[in-house]
Amino acid sequence: MPTILITGCNRGIGLQLASQFQARGDNVIGICRKPSDELSALGLRLISGIDVSTDESMRELKNKLDNMPVDVLINNAGILKRDEFGSIDYDDMIEQFRVNTLGPLRVTEALSLNLHEGSKVVIISSRVGSIGDNESGNYYGYRASKTAVNQIGMNLTHEFTPRGIAVALLHPGLVATEMTNGQGVTPASSVEGLIARIDELNIANTGHFWHAEGYELPW
Repeated sequence: MPTILITGCNRGIGLQLASQFQARGDNVIGICRKPSDELSALGLRLISGIDVSTDESMRELKNKLDNMPVDVLINNAGILKRDEFGSIDYDDMIEQFRVNTLGPLRVTEALSLNLHEGSKVVIISSRVGSIGDNESGNYYGYRASKTAVNQIGMNLTHEFTPRGIAVALLHPGLVATEMTNGQGVTPASSVEGLIARIDELNIANTGHFWHAEGYELPW
């Protein structure tokens, strides 16, 4: 029974990931700042009070997991602050970098010793982070934070390949969550695709940027 650790799993995509992995019999560990009623109802192991943007929380997470092996680490926690040129809030922009870009790096570095040969590291990125696919502009902070986390993911690929640990950047699609004001496909449908991509991930196809539907996205 593989152990799947998911950050930001109190709602939306993270909650659906936790639910679907648990339903198929995996050992799921949910990481969040504050659990929702829906997450608590799943009855899985929760480590709450964790803010992926702080060193203090990373020390706490590391201590609580101790030497527990992690087979799949899913960096899902993220925030979106809407902006447009002429009215950019730079504090909001920095906050998105702290959570969306540095968060996955902090978590992965903190849990590096929990990973082993055959483990997988997944970063839930976004197509809006693609420079080659940017056809509409705006969302300066969110786009830039996702572009930067893609680079983090490539660095982690080089870091972990010698250890036999695979890394993937995954775009879930436009998903109907609070972040998107309910627009898009259902979280359940998106997560079915994400889990398929995670299952397919191995050291031979490490270091790529995939859509949940299975095709590769441009950087």
